[in-house]
Amino acid sequence: MSSPLRRGFMKNWYAVEALPIYAIIGSVLVGGAWYLKRLATGPTVVWTKTNPTPWNTIQPDQGTKIVEVNQKFDKGWSREKL
Repeated sequence: MSSPLRRGFMKNWYAVEALPIYAIIGSVLVGGAWYLKRLATGPTVVWTKTNPTPWNTIQPDQGTKIVEVNQKFDKGWSREKL
């Protein structure tokens, strides 16, 4: 038999009314983690000390934008290391 303390815990924490709260909190945590990862791996963030100024290695014929409107470049720029 289960104790009254355990029944009270299960009734309050596993109630059907609490499921939307868990879903909202879970989606907020996942969204926050995704956004922080997106910020940390952006093209302006340098994690290594081998090339502290990556903007100096971009050649004039390389495009660095995701969407290039009215511009044609021979090569696209890519970051070699994170």
